[in-house]
Amino acid sequence: MAKPKQKQINIRLSEDIDKRLSALARTTHRTKSFYVRQAVFEHMENLEDYYLAISRLEENQPTIAIDDVERELGLDD
Repeated sequence: MAKPKQKQINIRLSEDIDKRLSALARTTHRTKSFYVRQAVFEHMENLEDYYLAISRLEENQPTIAIDDVERELGLDD
């Protein structure tokens, strides 16, 4: 099975963040790129959810109570 195409981007990090990222990569035997991809993916999901919620509020669409979401997902106690 062929790997999906990936795009390369460049980012600038503070020296402190780069040191922390390097230490994490070295400790776990992963690449810095692995952790940057993981961080972007997870943060993007949060941002997408946030902006969807803002959009629903601005468009005066009905909101969904957290209790209803938890119940629907089987997360209620």
